[in-house]
Amino acid sequence: MEEFKKFYPKQLSGGLLRRLNIACGIAHKPKLIFLDEPTVAVDPQSRNNILDGIKKLRDNGATIVYTTHYMEEVEIICDRVIILDKGKILATGTCDELKEKAKIEEKVTVEISNLSEIYIREIERLENVDKVTYSDNLLIVSYREGENNLSELMDFLKRANIRYNKIYSERPTLNDVFLELTGKELRD
Repeated sequence: MEEFKKFYPKQLSGGLLRRLNIACGIAHKPKLIFLDEPTVAVDPQSRNNILDGIKKLRDNGATIVYTTHYMEEVEIICDRVIILDKGKILATGTCDELKEKAKIEEKVTVEISNLSEIYIREIERLENVDKVTYSDNLLIVSYREGENNLSELMDFLKRANIRYNKIYSERPTLNDVFLELTGKELRD
């Protein structure tokens, strides 16, 4: 922020103002830092800069209490996580421990044009499949358990002569866990 040292706070952008607030809060090198949604409404460069700074504080021994709705930030910087909903603790643990609580073991996404409803029903009947959705040429298959789900789905697609563009598998994210624990309905 050296180049902005002659500016008044009201002259700074939202991202710079957020960085100034954080700098003021950590200037005396506190051992305990509370950060309430520090990256809300900032540009991607400021967000990355803020997250890098928080990681440095953590790595230098500061204890940080971090509140956010951005689960990808939690996965990047937090050692321990508490998921709250309406003021109640729903789950606590490391990111990996919370992911273990999810009923989803694996999520496979496939880019397929014009997939017939008949094939969607057949995929739903494959072993370990929990849920299948198909929208905007994206097939998403969620699995409860299993080890070879991706290869079994690929085998099915090959046997059915279904062409696809992209396919990838991922473990549940903290966002998936959060939505599973708190519900997916829209809230006020």
